[in-house]
Amino acid sequence: MLLQWFSRRSAAIALSAAAVTSVALAGCTSSGRVTGGPAGTYVVPPGIHKIKHVIVVTQENRSFDSYFGTYPGADGIPMSHGVPTVCVPHPAGGCTRPYRDRADVNGGGPHGEPNAVADVGGGTMDGFIRQRDAAHQTCRVPNDPACVVGATPDVMGYHTGAEIPNYWTYARDFVLNDHMFEPVKSWSLPDHLYMVSAWSARCRNRSPHSCVNDIVGPYKNHQFGKAVQQELATGQTSIDLAWTDITWLLYTHHVSWRSYVQNGAQPDCGNDSAETCAPVRQNARTPGIWNPLPMFGDVQHDHQAGDIQPLGSYFSAAAAGRLPAVSWITPSAPDSEHPPASVHQGQAYVTSIVNAAMKSPDWKSTAIFLSWDDWGGFYDHVVPPRVDRNGYGLRVPAMVISPYARKGYIDHQTLSSDAYLKFIEDDFLGGARLDPATDGRADPRPDVRENSPDLGTMTQDFNFSQPPRAPVLLATNPPTDSPTIPPYFTGQPPCLGCTIPPPATPRSRAG
Repeated sequence: MLLQWFSRRSAAIALSAAAVTSVALAGCTSSGRVTGGPAGTYVVPPGIHKIKHVIVVTQENRSFDSYFGTYPGADGIPMSHGVPTVCVPHPAGGCTRPYRDRADVNGGGPHGEPNAVADVGGGTMDGFIRQRDAAHQTCRVPNDPACVVGATPDVMGYHTGAEIPNYWTYARDFVLNDHMFEPVKSWSLPDHLYMVSAWSARCRNRSPHSCVNDIVGPYKNHQFGKAVQQELATGQTSIDLAWTDITWLLYTHHVSWRSYVQNGAQPDCGNDSAETCAPVRQNARTPGIWNPLPMFGDVQHDHQAGDIQPLGSYFSAAAAGRLPAVSWITPSAPDSEHPPASVHQGQAYVTSIVNAAMKSPDWKSTAIFLSWDDWGGFYDHVVPPRVDRNGYGLRVPAMVISPYARKGYIDHQTLSSDAYLKFIEDDFLGGARLDPATDGRADPRPDVRENSPDLGTMTQDFNFSQPPRAPVLLATNPPTDSPTIPPYFTGQPPCLGCTIPPPATPRSRAG
C-alpha cells in the first residue's frame, strides 16, 4: 500500500522537485550570492566549498561536563582550587559533588522528556540524582551499574583525558564545541529526527500537512509498543514520517548522501525513562530510533533507501576515495557509549572512523562533525537556552575534525545539530533551507531552525585560508559490522568499577 501511494504521488512531487532544483540553480552566482536564500539574497560563507565531504558521527548519551568538565579553557564544572563548587541534592540527604570517575562502564540516568525537564529544574540544574534514583524501579538487569542499589550515583561522575585520551587529543588538535546542545529537550528519537530533518512530529497520514509538532516523537504513548517493536525488528513499519528531511533537498540538488548503520542492537530502550529493556535488532534495513531515514516518505519516494548501508560500506568508500558529499554514521549498542556500553570501546570505534577518513584520498576536503545525541542523565551545569517551545535540550560534547579546522580552538557559540544542517545547506545547497515556503514539500513545522538568530555557525570552526593540515592518526582497534556483545548486555557480571585500559599502541602521526 505504501509503494502504491508513492506511485500515485510521483508525478506531482517530481514537478515540485524540479521546481526547487531549477530555482536554486538559477539563483546561484559566481560571487557566492544566492537569490531566494534564507534572507532573500544570501551570501554563502567564503571558503566553505573546500569541504566536499561532511561526515556526521553521532554517539550516545553523555553530557559535556561528564567528558570535558575539566578540559582547560572550556566552560566546565565550576571549581575553586580544584574542588567542584556545585553540589546536587541527594534524596537520602545531603548532596553529591561532581567527582572523577575512572570506571569504563557507567550507568547514567533516565533521559526521557520528563527527565530532561526535571534535571534542569527550571534552571537550578539539580534533578540528576533524584531522577536516577526514581528510575531504579524500572531496572530489570541487576548487572547494569545504574541498577546497583546504594552505589555512588555516577550521573555526577566525570572522565578526564586519562580515561578518554583520544577525545581530548582531538579537542587539542582540532576544535571543541563547549556550547553544543541537543536540539530538543527530549530523548534519542527526536534528537535523531532533528539530526536529519530539524523537526520532530507525529503525522496522521502520509501527507506533510497532516504532521503536528511532537517533542517526544511519532510513536503511540510516546514509546515503542510491542507491535512497533516487532515491525522494526523485521525491517517493516506502518509508520510514515511525512514531513521533509534534508535528503529531499540533497536529492533535488543531485548531492550524494549515505547513512551508514552498524549491525547489532539498538543502543537504548524505546522508553528512555526506563533504565533497562530487552535488546532490539539493528542494521541498515531495520528502521528505528537511530535509523529513522527509512521511515521518511520522501526517502521512499526518491528510491534512495539503498543509500542507507552497512558500516563496512563507509570504510570501503573512504579507502577508495569515494565518500559521498554527506554521511551519517550510526553505532550499534556495544560501540555507542550509551550506558552501560564501554567508554574505551566506543572511543576506539570513533577513532577508527576518523582514522579511515584521515587515510582516505578524500581527507583534504573532509569535515567530521562528532557529537553525542543527548545527555544520558549525566550532570551538566549549563542551563539550556530556549530557542522555541521544543528546545534546546541539555549540553552534549561535540568536536570538529578537519584539515581546515582551527587548531586547539574552543568554540563558545550556541550550537545544536541544526548547525550541521545549516553547514550542509550552505556548502551543497546554496543556502536552501528546510523551509515549508521554499522546499516544495510544505509541512507545518513551527520554525526554520537553521535560521534561528541564537544559532551559531560551524564555519567559525574553520580556517579556509590555511593549508590542509596533516592527519592525526590515533591508536584503536578496528570495529566490525557485528561487534561482540559485551557482558552487561547478556546478563553476565560487568567489570563494575574497573578502570579504562590504555590504548593498544602508541599514538602516531602521518603526513
